[in-house]
Formats: sequence, structure tokens, C-alpha cells
Amino acid sequence: MSSVTFLFILVCAIAILFLVLNFVLAPHNPYQEKYSIFECGFHSFLGQNRAQFGVKFFIFALVYLILDLEILVIYPFGMSGYENGVYGLIIVLLFIGIITAGFVFELGKGALKIDSRQSYNYFNKSKKFVNTFIENK
Repeated sequence: MSSVTFLFILVCAIAILFLVLNFVLAPHNPYQEKYSIFECGFHSFLGQNRAQFGVKFFIFALVYLILDLEILVIYPFGMSGYENGVYGLIIVLLFIGIITAGFVFELGKGALKIDSRQSYNYFNKSKKFVNTFIENK
């Protein structure tokens, strides 16, 4: 038996073992909401508030995807760096420059800013408290 065949069988056996262990040892708590179908306009049974998904996170996913694909495109250049010459270097630098300009444009437009839902009143009050505490001494 070759090592690749052994590795394939070993990985399949470990995956099946983990699935069986999960099925046997995991707690099973069935209830009505768990088995209900989730569709548009769905109201939860337990009064849970479901928050809407922000579009800003979708923008982050797209930027990550673009930058990840950029790394995949640049990787072959790095592996064949000695054979590319000056022309290959200029092309890759031009490619990186275009991607960087797009990223800087997104930063300038504020597309990557996520509004914080935290209340800053606590911090402002604590600073005022510290300032009044220092002034009273």
C-alpha cells in the first residue's frame, strides 16, 4: 500500500471517528424553534430579536476576497523571481500599485469604517469623574 493510499484511508477513518463521537457524546436538545424553517418574515418562538446583517460586513468580505486573490496572482511571480527580469518586475509593481490605489480610495471614502454601537457616555463620565476628583483634592 502506498503512502498516499494509507493517508487517504487514515483521514477518512479519523473523519468518521469524529462524526461518530459527536453523534454519541454531543447533547441533543430538540425543541420547536430548532426544527422550524427559517424564511423571510420569520418570527422566533422564544422572543429572540434577530439583528439584520450589516452591508458593511459584506464590503469587508469583498475587500478580503480581492486582496486574497491579489496574493494568489502575485505568488507565481515570487516563485519565479529570478526568471522574470525587469519587465516582470514592472508589471507586478504596476499591478500592486493599482490594487493599492483602489484600497487607498476605499479608505478615503470611509467604506471600511464600521460605526461602533457602544456607548461612549461611560468613558466620558469616567473622565469627568476623574477630573473632578483631581480638582477637589
